[in-house]
Amino acid sequence: MAVYSGEQLKYLKLLSQKYPTIAAASTEIINLEAILNLPKGTEHVVSDLHGEADRFSHILKNGSGAIKIKIEEEFGHTLSMRDKKRLATLIYYPEEKLELIEKEEEDMDDWYRITLHRLIRMCKRVFSKYTRSKVRKALPPDFAYVIEELIYEREDFADKEDYYNEIITSIIRIERAKDFIVALCQLIQRLVIDHLHIVGDIYDRGPKAFQVMECLMNYHSVDIQWGNHDVLWMGAASGHAACVANVIRICAKYGNLDTLEDDYGINLIPLANLAMSEYAVDECELFEVKHRRDEVSQIDIDLEKRMHKAISMIQFKLEGQLIMRRPEFLMKDRLLLDKIDYDEGVVYIDDQAYPMLDGYFPTIDPNDPYRLSPSEQDVMDRLVKAFVNCRKLQEHTQFLFKAGSLYLTYNQNLYYHGCIPFNEDGTFRSVHLKGQDFSGRALYDFLEAYARKGYYLTSDPEEKSYGQDIMWFIWSNENSPVYGKEKMATFERYFLSDREVQEERKDIYYKLIEKEEICDKIIREFGLDPKTAHVVNGHMPVKFKSGESPVKGNGKLMIIDGGFSKAYQSTTGIAGYTLIYNSYGLRIATHEPFESFEKSIVDETDIRSDFMMVKEFETRQKVADTDNGRALRENIKELGMLLDAYRQGIIREKIK
Repeated sequence: MAVYSGEQLKYLKLLSQKYPTIAAASTEIINLEAILNLPKGTEHVVSDLHGEADRFSHILKNGSGAIKIKIEEEFGHTLSMRDKKRLATLIYYPEEKLELIEKEEEDMDDWYRITLHRLIRMCKRVFSKYTRSKVRKALPPDFAYVIEELIYEREDFADKEDYYNEIITSIIRIERAKDFIVALCQLIQRLVIDHLHIVGDIYDRGPKAFQVMECLMNYHSVDIQWGNHDVLWMGAASGHAACVANVIRICAKYGNLDTLEDDYGINLIPLANLAMSEYAVDECELFEVKHRRDEVSQIDIDLEKRMHKAISMIQFKLEGQLIMRRPEFLMKDRLLLDKIDYDEGVVYIDDQAYPMLDGYFPTIDPNDPYRLSPSEQDVMDRLVKAFVNCRKLQEHTQFLFKAGSLYLTYNQNLYYHGCIPFNEDGTFRSVHLKGQDFSGRALYDFLEAYARKGYYLTSDPEEKSYGQDIMWFIWSNENSPVYGKEKMATFERYFLSDREVQEERKDIYYKLIEKEEICDKIIREFGLDPKTAHVVNGHMPVKFKSGESPVKGNGKLMIIDGGFSKAYQSTTGIAGYTLIYNSYGLRIATHEPFESFEKSIVDETDIRSDFMMVKEFETRQKVADTDNGRALRENIKELGMLLDAYRQGIIREKIK
């Protein structure tokens, strides 16, 4: 006879409120044990989106090739390649593809009938790894009953084929076929991927970070590991002036000021006025803008170049103030405005003089170079206020905090964006902050805690200020686990021609991870088992065209930044990596560039992807092998205790 402690009995009595009878507890145990034996859900991992909403949307819709694989599994040689491509395109873009098909097909009723049967078969295959309960929650309300009738066999109908055909005929007759097809396609898209991981850097470079964030906020199951670009935007949303300046400068550099003005409603007129006032006679040749738009007037180009320079000079001043305010950040070497000889036009770095390519600095006082001019201060006050009061930006930032973190352990894998700071001897580098030393996992935990304080804390202004400064530290410091370079050489890349001084040398981490024992050390540091766990990170583009592999440490670690952003594709030679982790194993997809939605829909072209199996499981993984499975087993154990308590008479069953 089991003996229960007071705390256990208290918990079991609470549990009995949800399962008030032996029958209820028994039924739930049977249900949970059945779920444990279902195949593990498919996880989709994407990194370094950098505002490329169109590419991301397409990858999301096709599940990095998962839908094509399901079509091949279901139909094999019974469908032509043309029909398979058309079916895949329809599932990706149902509304748009239907418009084209309606113009081409002579007998739409016949096409509807054939297509509905094919989509129902696809639904059955996709749904096979889920419980009815989970599928039911995903069903569109307008068609939930009908879809269930079509998907789940009804053994009590002798003539069930006639029954199913009559349902489909009725759908077509009452002119609901088009809406029903759209609903089925969207349902397949949703359930082919059980969970989505975004391994950092949603923002900057590309033009549509806003749209990416909107997509993620509406996705059914997602987590985010913050990249340094994400944390920069989070810092800006908190009202941190140096982060605000960095965000605007990067948008200006890549021709994405529309993101701020049109998508987020940030008023940049004060900055434009400052730029035209202070830099009216300056060509700002070093501050070219990498435009994506086809038609940009010369007046706009000239204005954006001046805005680019104006905000850059403000950024250098604000960062200088921060570096002097936080000497523990160890960034004195980034104080360069006071190292300029303004008469000679040179800057001294490590006691060496470098000629400057631009010497026009109307807002800098050589005797106090880091002080903002009155007009610059006024502009920054307005911009900080605009960021803090932007409702949509705050909504997106709060989602990043709720769904995100600096790292995540999930189903025996470790996800983070950048790197673990290491010493050359393979030990974790110690970073001194707030009077303490942090390394490895503890460094991540400290930085994340202060980032959250920097955004949310209201009761302690000094702690909040330190947290905001920490977000800038995460963005650009050598010891930041999501930056991972010796320095951020922004100043040198604008003003100097010397390539050596412009170099941003990568952390020793990127050499060490070629060794399996280092990868095992990282895995153990985060509480996982090196025999089964893997590390997945992004941030540093893998130079595929130079023969570099995304797989490191004998398969223990994968870097999946392959140039999703168009800005990096000339370096990587591809258009990004994604990772699929399903019940059969881990597979990396290597993607070629995405041309356009229009070409995908009209020509039925997909992103061409090559696949590399990183690990294939000897036996198919089940829910029992996942984090959720471990939680379910704990639930089963607790329900078993409740069942025992009922049978012993310790807890009485309740009358319904």
